[in-house]
Amino acid sequence: MKEFSILKFLDKFEGIFERFGIDYPIMRRILQVKLTLDGRRTPTAMINSSKKKKEEENSLFKSLWFYILLGIILIPLVIAGENYLFQMSLVFGIVMFMMTITLISDFSSVLLDLKDKDIILSKPIDGKTLSVAKTIHIMIYMFYITIAFTGPSLMAGLIRQGFLFFVIFFIEIFLMDLFIVVITALLYLLILKFFDGEKLKDIINYFQIALTIVITIGYQLVGRLFNINDLLNVEYILKFWHYIIPPIWFGGPFELILKGNQDFHVIIFSALSIIIPIISMVIYNKFTPTFEYNLQKLNDNSGSSKSKGNGFNRLLSKIVCSTKEEATFFKFARNMIKKERNFKLRVYPSLGFSLIFPFIILLTGLKELGLDRIIYSKAYFSIYFIGLIVPNIINTIGFSGNYKGAWVYKTAPLNGTKAIFKGTIKASFINLILPSYIFISIIYMIIFKGKIFIDLIILFLTLLLFVIICFNLATKRLPFSEPFAEANKGEGIIAIFFVLILGVLAGVHYIATTFKYGVLVYMIILIIFNIFAWKKGFNVNLEG
Repeated sequence: MKEFSILKFLDKFEGIFERFGIDYPIMRRILQVKLTLDGRRTPTAMINSSKKKKEEENSLFKSLWFYILLGIILIPLVIAGENYLFQMSLVFGIVMFMMTITLISDFSSVLLDLKDKDIILSKPIDGKTLSVAKTIHIMIYMFYITIAFTGPSLMAGLIRQGFLFFVIFFIEIFLMDLFIVVITALLYLLILKFFDGEKLKDIINYFQIALTIVITIGYQLVGRLFNINDLLNVEYILKFWHYIIPPIWFGGPFELILKGNQDFHVIIFSALSIIIPIISMVIYNKFTPTFEYNLQKLNDNSGSSKSKGNGFNRLLSKIVCSTKEEATFFKFARNMIKKERNFKLRVYPSLGFSLIFPFIILLTGLKELGLDRIIYSKAYFSIYFIGLIVPNIINTIGFSGNYKGAWVYKTAPLNGTKAIFKGTIKASFINLILPSYIFISIIYMIIFKGKIFIDLIILFLTLLLFVIICFNLATKRLPFSEPFAEANKGEGIIAIFFVLILGVLAGVHYIATTFKYGVLVYMIILIIFNIFAWKKGFNVNLEG
């Protein structure tokens, strides 16, 4: 089994572990196995990567470069002055947010692992040893990721602010990671105390989605940062509620040690940054048996059987579907889209990107033209970025974590697959694309003062047509019928082709706006094309 350098480092503290009643050789072996198995897990931040895994290569480390790149945004905050309490509170606010969603996204499976309890504790191994091994396992990777994310700012701080700043920053990072891990575990304990395991799984899924959205969009904002120098010149005004804001605690020691500011609130902030992580660790250690006991609720799936909105689902299916078979698969697809966690994890980040990116482009236009002039521009064409989600939906709709249930397609009395695909595609459009379109359209209508109403209709018709185009060009799979392990294979080139098609459709729309009645003529053409496409576009036969 592979030997890890971090374990050799832990060997130096063997005596301390044993003094606290930990069976160190057993804990070390557990950690060695866990670190080896981690090489087979893909981090959430790289969930869409289609690269093949190499033997003995930890895929988590492949994602560290991304955190380093993203961490560049912290450099201006670290080097832009000596308003330490404010600027370092802001730094730790960003870092804590990123590390919290990273922990919940990538390491909840470790923190909430039931296999350890079932397999390891069936042997003559103390539960305390296992609990410490689990916590250290998480801390190792959290520390790696935090150092990667803060690495650029750590180096910048060392050069600009000096060695003492670097040491304080490094120690505070360790205390912050400890605090985040423990608070997250206690939060899970609180949730499991009052809710079932399904609720916790949903919360974790939403955090996974949040992480991928933040990482996907974060680098887009780097070049659009506000004037950081002006921000750091603000005067800090103490409020009583600041004492319960953790990032401010971690900003305190910089102000106290580097500037010699011995104001009461600075001393309290500095003390809290050390005391609270230690106290939280003690509390976690005390509640570990309760936490392990409540983890059994994760095996409780009773909450997933509840059906909500069946009446609305039935009504909607009657409105948008032309046959009973189509309506059946429409309702089936809507339920799967809402409940399939792996599907949401792969689609929702792209949905968030396509939802937010139009506003990023629009903000650039507002900065250059101003609100008065932008209503006469073509900046509303940025809404076409909504269409970027369509290829991902069409490709992902064929996969599921419950793919073994696809045998129902063979047993159902159906005449072909037209009803299956048509109902599923309609459900995908209504559940995923239509809400984003309506949300952005309302905001753009306000900004452009209603001048783009016809253009928004054209965009809607374009999206409908683009869905059929993508469906006919993509690989055909029965909905939710294949494992996610097969996803993203050979889809790279066709995805670029889809983007080019969307660009062509947007270009035709743009050209239409240059003629007097161009948009009206183009709208009529799109209506005709859509009627034909939605009538003939699903005549697909699959073998097998």
